[in-house]
Amino acid sequence: MKKRAFLKNLSAVAMGSILSLADLQKLFGQVSHLSPAAIATDEEFWRTVKGGYQLNSDFINLENGYYCIQPTETLEKFIGHVREVNRLGAYYMRTVQFENKKAMVKKLSALAGCSPEELVITRNTTESLDMVIGGLHWSKGDEAIMAEQDYGSMLDMFKLVASRYGVVNKIVSLPNHPNSDEEIVELYAKAITPKTKLLMVCHMVNITGQILPVRKICDMAHSKGVQVMVDGAHAFAHLVFSIPDLQCDYYGTSLHKWLSVPLGAGFLYVKKENIDKIWPLLADRERSLNDISRLNHIGTHPVHTDLSIADAIDVYMMIGLERKEARLRYLQNYWTGKVRELPNVVVNTPKDPSRSCAIANVGIKGMKPQELADVLLTRYKIYTVAIDGANVFGCRITPNVFTSTQDLDVLVKALQELGV
Repeated sequence: MKKRAFLKNLSAVAMGSILSLADLQKLFGQVSHLSPAAIATDEEFWRTVKGGYQLNSDFINLENGYYCIQPTETLEKFIGHVREVNRLGAYYMRTVQFENKKAMVKKLSALAGCSPEELVITRNTTESLDMVIGGLHWSKGDEAIMAEQDYGSMLDMFKLVASRYGVVNKIVSLPNHPNSDEEIVELYAKAITPKTKLLMVCHMVNITGQILPVRKICDMAHSKGVQVMVDGAHAFAHLVFSIPDLQCDYYGTSLHKWLSVPLGAGFLYVKKENIDKIWPLLADRERSLNDISRLNHIGTHPVHTDLSIADAIDVYMMIGLERKEARLRYLQNYWTGKVRELPNVVVNTPKDPSRSCAIANVGIKGMKPQELADVLLTRYKIYTVAIDGANVFGCRITPNVFTSTQDLDVLVKALQELGV
């Protein structure tokens, strides 16, 4: 069957019901010979993909950076896991729970490109990175480096260890439009002293979507004897990369974002030689200091969420890592390219396509970010989030694979009218 006829038939099915995983597998099979760049601009194709989601039709959701809606297949399998765990009760919790979690770790670490012995499933990025910040052996006068654009929960944790141990926090400010990777690397390099113990850096800045040159920062920091912890909340399953290639010491992310796992799952990567440097968040029975599982004792928790990790990975692999990244980058550049030159519109995200992907931030001169967010929702039925601080003043705009250029045209129209 020709691709266009196949898409038409699938679209007709999607009008009456949600597309099954088998339907979506057939769909992606039809385009396997095409490059990610070629399929990124095919609106008919992605409109068919949208049929795999149950979405709210009351507004256009452009705040997918907080929580990425699950495909219906993942959602239904998650519900099935809840039923099965409930059916087996304590038997499940005392027997197969732990082997199942190891299986999820194995599949997740394969996607991350690391060893299963270097990764533990957590509940989110905050838990992952706060475990490192709070678990390091700090001494009075030790220094930590971070950016004011970093996520608030981690900045708060650094404030806590400063109060508790006398750690000195040194905060840099990232330019929204850097001239080069070297400008960013040098910004962090200048903050390092002989007392610096840890440098935290975002893989993708959550409020602007800027992608930072993590490998270059890590190489620089290591040359000065400083460890690097990476906040990958928005990068994992959004960008195509392997954690070991970054050469970082610690990496944390949330799986409810771009991997579209149900709420309650994230992971922490710790390079093998660093595992014994971290105190666990909660005490567990005696284990080897080099056993990363000692960092994973959190008590009884929603184990059915862990089981959904494999289902979410299956969907992600079916969509295709490169295809997804190409589509997300195309969507962001589609709308930002139409508004960057408007006189009263301020885009707080780099223009260079290699420095961003799905996420971007936009403001209107003379309009407070929350006012812009309110107007976008009430007048244009666009849901987003206001960012007001850390040299970023605007609304974060985050499409997903089910977002269409037609949706983004509504945003462009809104910005054109508000920016006059």
